[in-house]
Amino acid sequence: MKYNRQLFKKFFLLALILNSLLFFAQDKPYWKEIQEFKKLDQTNGIPKKPILFVGSSSFTYWKDVNDYFPGKTIINRGFGGSRLLDLNNYADDLLDPYNPKQIVIYCGENDIATDNPTPAEVLERFKIFFEKIRSKYPKVPVAYVSIKYSPSREQFWPQMKELNESIEAYLKTQKRAKYIDITKVMNDENGKVRTDIFKGDMLHMKPEGYRLWTKVIAPYLK
Repeated sequence: MKYNRQLFKKFFLLALILNSLLFFAQDKPYWKEIQEFKKLDQTNGIPKKPILFVGSSSFTYWKDVNDYFPGKTIINRGFGGSRLLDLNNYADDLLDPYNPKQIVIYCGENDIATDNPTPAEVLERFKIFFEKIRSKYPKVPVAYVSIKYSPSREQFWPQMKELNESIEAYLKTQKRAKYIDITKVMNDENGKVRTDIFKGDMLHMKPEGYRLWTKVIAPYLK
């Protein structure tokens, strides 16, 4: 009887520990979004050698991205509001399942706008993620889509410009790595950012914005 009580206590303690771990995991930012990706993979399967899009809401809202690039198979794993910090936290979940032929990244805008770090600090976050990719996929081409200049975040444009330039310079030192500048195509004839291609929040884009991106990104896709 005493043995049964001790065994029950052990099982009860183990259940408490497991429940606590699950609670803290669920409390982790974007945990639910990552679980949704896993459900999608189980339901739909994973195509062979896709192009993997990872990053923040500018990719998240590009739900029909495959329609913009006929003949390409793209898995979109952007999750809204994410920072490079979050990509680093979930690197295994975002990278391991897909065995991609190419990885395309849009992230860093939210780092600058929400955490108040220096561009140099965000560059280090990017380097960490790039190194995580290289540790898993040494020869897979990587492309980084530059941070757009969202009108609602105009106060951060100088930091975003500095970050774009530093990431571009870093990628020039890396093999099989490209920097895709989408900032110029989003300007009007006077060199000003077009507000008409943004939704009312002046942060996320209308389809016209994505059409402009497509013209620039398409030549880089494998």
